[in-house]
Amino acid sequence: MSPRRFFVGGNWKMNGNKESLEELITTLNTASLDDQTEVVCGAPSIYLDFARSSLDPRIGVAAQNCYKVAKGAFTGEISPAMIKDCGVDWVILGHSERRHVFGEGDELIGQKVAHALESDLGVIACIGEKLEEREAGTTEEVVYAQTEVIAENVKDWGKVVLAYEPVWAIGTGKTASPEQAQEVHEKLRAWLRANVSDDVADSVRIIYGGSVTGANCRELASQGDVDGFLVGGASLKPEFVDIINARA
Repeated sequence: MSPRRFFVGGNWKMNGNKESLEELITTLNTASLDDQTEVVCGAPSIYLDFARSSLDPRIGVAAQNCYKVAKGAFTGEISPAMIKDCGVDWVILGHSERRHVFGEGDELIGQKVAHALESDLGVIACIGEKLEEREAGTTEEVVYAQTEVIAENVKDWGKVVLAYEPVWAIGTGKTASPEQAQEVHEKLRAWLRANVSDDVADSVRIIYGGSVTGANCRELASQGDVDGFLVGGASLKPEFVDIINARA
């Protein structure tokens, strides 16, 4: 087995209210979770404080986005400094919904990654191709280019988790097959080996996202280069516990 600690992130996206999240948090707090797995829940920014104060300390919390500076006249944005001030240690950056719904480009995502890491936040950095890119055979090209912009902005890879999320599999019910996921993860690790270092290639967790469920998580988790998951819809349901325990 690799020395990389299995990592399961739950991305709640724009879902939940205090009542439903309290129920979910109670389920997670009382569940038997594999202590070999690092667990982080991505809460809407307005609930970060609530999630951090309610969740058991063994479960981390992530913001779902942040801006590239510490403070200023940026209405509606939040900064890594504010996230840290809520006791939260992680941020998700470059999610495909940020890229494709809100038009965030590689350059901005790179700047956000740099600033978040400088502010001592852990970063779950997301990459992934769209369906037309996969069908055109440009998957590698696309994910390498996205990874390169992230890599240019990372000094300490110890605080980075790379999330491969094929856009065609997010919330569509289509999951990449374990073989498809492994193939891309393996290529990403080879890219890190060639362009960053052996140490980084061996130690960085590359997690998979895209319609991960209790039913398919074990087979995905058995792949050598799949070091965990970024889970969307299923992270709001009790089956999230099964996904956390995919390697138990």
